[in-house]
Amino acid sequence: MKFLLLVCGASLAIACTPAVDEVPPPAAPATSLVDPARIDDTLSGYVERGALVGVSALVYEDGEEAYFGAFGMADRQDGVPMARDTIVRIFSMTKPVTGVTLMTFYDQGRFELDDPLADYLPEYTDVEVWVSGDGDDVILEAPVQPISIRDILMHTAGFGGGEYVSARLEEAQTMSPGTTLAEMSEKIATVPLGFQPGTRWLYGPSVDVQARLVEVLAGKPFAEVMRERVLDPLAMNDTRYVLLPAQRNRLMVLYARADDGTFEPLDNPMAEFNSQPSALTPGGWGLVSTLDDYMRFARMLLNDGELDGVRILDADTVKQMASDALPDTVTDRSWLPKKGQMGFGINFAVRVAPPANTAEPSGSIGEFFWDGLANTLFWVDPRNDIAAVLFNQYLPWGKVEIMKDFRDAVYYRDPEASALNKPEAPPDAPRLSD
Repeated sequence: MKFLLLVCGASLAIACTPAVDEVPPPAAPATSLVDPARIDDTLSGYVERGALVGVSALVYEDGEEAYFGAFGMADRQDGVPMARDTIVRIFSMTKPVTGVTLMTFYDQGRFELDDPLADYLPEYTDVEVWVSGDGDDVILEAPVQPISIRDILMHTAGFGGGEYVSARLEEAQTMSPGTTLAEMSEKIATVPLGFQPGTRWLYGPSVDVQARLVEVLAGKPFAEVMRERVLDPLAMNDTRYVLLPAQRNRLMVLYARADDGTFEPLDNPMAEFNSQPSALTPGGWGLVSTLDDYMRFARMLLNDGELDGVRILDADTVKQMASDALPDTVTDRSWLPKKGQMGFGINFAVRVAPPANTAEPSGSIGEFFWDGLANTLFWVDPRNDIAAVLFNQYLPWGKVEIMKDFRDAVYYRDPEASALNKPEAPPDAPRLSD
């Protein structure tokens, strides 16, 4: 049910982003939460100030398109403007698509969340946990409990953490383009866990292991299963690992942002990953997509697993994926608190409380979302019946406040969800762009 859209006072106007005129929202309740003019001003301001090369966004509200905007250039050198059909590298926004693909097997009763991972991927049968030391002095111990499928869905499996384990993972070259998912998983399993499963939240290769699990369950390559179960049913025709020849002129340049705020094309293997086939089809990154493609994915989730008469997931499964399941005992959550008042479900961060201060991104309780390394973002807000997608392409992640400011613009009229009318943030408050 959509929130009642009340009048925000003068304090809201004072706190709002400098990219927009300091004008309070309308004095009467609005029929729509989304204010297209405000979002336009926010996004276009970034391009006009030279803070971004190009940016685009799409927002649906109450089942209808409420906003689309594209500003700046997809390719500054060749003069190609940002457009609705511009293709971008979504990096970690691949993760939710992988999670949905895997959970279609859950709907079929092919596994339970608390099943030991080693029941399906036997390479994890004898994993050990790093305790201390290095080289000949390293001390390892057995896991108190086995890695479960739930752990690889929630980043609590123990992959990574600490210099010794991180160095071992890097040495294993698990993400080499010539590595298959089967080889990747076997390499990961040779490295000690950085912590006991289920005790910490730490981002790592868990979703890539999910992709390997899909292959084992399906008996066929992961990319093929993803296309059969998610991409083709949702008509996400521009979403793929390898660009078709006809798509290449629509791919946005991946830019590197220097410390002085200037942008240059990134000369890096990541920028070329989608140009030709490779053995590796990661579950955690690697897809390209368009605004409309990814919005179809987001709308399916908003509509409880179904879109245009095609059901991808059971409604109860979507609810489970979008519900915070991190136990209170998991207090070490790495950088997750930077994203706001967050818990975590299945491949989604889940908002559990309104923003506490002005430094946090705006957002509604119950929304679930994820973002990507090149500063892409999407979220699903069941409370307000909103789905939103934001695209641009630069590294490193963060550094400018586009993701926060886009959220602030979308929720400007919602007094609870807006961060702009909240107390000033303390100096040591976690910030999204840090």
